[in-house]
Amino acid sequence: MASTPEVHTALKVVDLPDLKTDVVSAGFVRNLVISGGAISFELTMALPQAVPASWVEQQKERCEAAVKALPGVTSVHVKASATVRQGKPADRAVMPEVTHVIAVASGKGGVGKSTTAANLALALVAMGHKVGLLDADIYGPSMPTMLGVNQRPDPASDKTIKPVQAHGLSVMSIGFLVDQDTPMVWRGPMVHGALSQFLEQVVWGPLDFVIVDMPPGTGDAQLTLTQRAPLSGAVIVTTPQQVSLIDARKGLKMFEQVKVPVLGIVENMSYLVAEGVDGELDLFGRGSAAKAATELDVPFLGEIPLEPAVSSSGDSGTPIVVGAPDSRAAAAFAALAKQVVTSLGGSADKPLDSMVWQA
Repeated sequence: MASTPEVHTALKVVDLPDLKTDVVSAGFVRNLVISGGAISFELTMALPQAVPASWVEQQKERCEAAVKALPGVTSVHVKASATVRQGKPADRAVMPEVTHVIAVASGKGGVGKSTTAANLALALVAMGHKVGLLDADIYGPSMPTMLGVNQRPDPASDKTIKPVQAHGLSVMSIGFLVDQDTPMVWRGPMVHGALSQFLEQVVWGPLDFVIVDMPPGTGDAQLTLTQRAPLSGAVIVTTPQQVSLIDARKGLKMFEQVKVPVLGIVENMSYLVAEGVDGELDLFGRGSAAKAATELDVPFLGEIPLEPAVSSSGDSGTPIVVGAPDSRAAAAFAALAKQVVTSLGGSADKPLDSMVWQA
């Protein structure tokens, strides 16, 4: 039976001269499944310009032929597709120097969305990217506590402010502007105004990514962000329970309605790993998010374990990607970051300026 490395090596002969790379290095080969002599995978190509269907079919046939040549392979099934990318952001009023703005969202609270957003951002920093983090939850800002910072932003001019720096991130949160115990008793227009200021009057500077920790739900605040922020895509966070998945589906449908690409679903608290626990303990029905992703025809971005250090590290102001980089959860967040980069048309093992970007 062929192994995953052997399949990848075989597919590297399928070169794409216009991109100066091959389908594996470009991150176009996804969801590889090896079952005895039967091999299947998706060839998802994000290209700088439109191509005819015959060209896509040609690359599919090249991939099939390359893998069929491996010893022991009896059948190969390839699902091929191609989309058109555009270059880096043109001159725009909102976050003009930011290449990609990624929303991390859920249909409800309590699923670890903010934890996922913070650790995803820090995992991207660990990969060498310049990253910002926007805490868009006006009623329940989490980032001052999770990142261990609570300071007023410095002014950049009469009408703009600089984001706060924490763990290599540029961060903005309403929690930096109000006292910790002050309740945000604001109506919709005030929330809209605050979010608009975060988008337009914060000097984010030249960044590769800004991760937006979205407020839970699908109301006015979410609509403001999806309509005003130059979103490249959204990551949907859920836990395995059906009550969480129901709301996650609503969040996903919201992004589809406003034409924001859904990069995929991640299952948080997927299983328990802890001292004294033998192996991995499935507390909430692990695997439900993967099934939902298949039903909804969106990528499954991986599983984040429930690990006690995740909670304690966030409470201490040092998220687990920084505080315990060798932990299972930190490795899962690193894998998620690589998936996000790949979903945007890049290759996780390449420097940012060599990537081809998707709208």
